[in-house]
Amino acid sequence: MTKAIWNGAVLAESDDTVVVEGNHYFPADSIRREYLAPGDHHTWCGWKGQAHYYDLVVDGETNPGAAWYYPEPYPSAREIRDRVAFWRGVRIVN
Repeated sequence: MTKAIWNGAVLAESDDTVVVEGNHYFPADSIRREYLAPGDHHTWCGWKGQAHYYDLVVDGETNPGAAWYYPEPYPSAREIRDRVAFWRGVRIVN
């Protein structure tokens, strides 16, 4: 079981992650949404499309833009549709 952990909280866990460019993308139904807050940051990837970001909020601490997803990924990245990835201090453990 792969888990995403930050500030002592398990943000997501699944046996069905997709690894792209070294990042584990967790299925949407494995995400503990109570730790996510909508962010206002967006970036573009030439082969994946526009990424949208979430802030993580755990025990009153915020990790801005530490989770991202592609709501409309390009066809070349269709395997990450409806999935969320993490960075900025989020530990990914197996």
